[in-house]
Amino acid sequence: MFAFEIRKRRIESIKSSQWRWHLDEMFVKINGEQHYLWRAVDHEGEVLESFVTKTRDKKAALNSSRKQ
Repeated sequence: MFAFEIRKRRIESIKSSQWRWHLDEMFVKINGEQHYLWRAVDHEGEVLESFVTKTRDKKAALNSSRKQ
């Protein structure tokens, strides 16, 4: 089973209104260039989704996590 399927099943199975997530941003260097790593993290600290961009664009990172 792939990580996407596991995450999808887990999110669908959560019925509690206390389940929360937030968007975390980190700076990383890839081949000597600075990039931005965006991670959707749940209240337990598990990474739900990650996304790398060259520019600091929170709106694009949020849109990409919603599409999947």
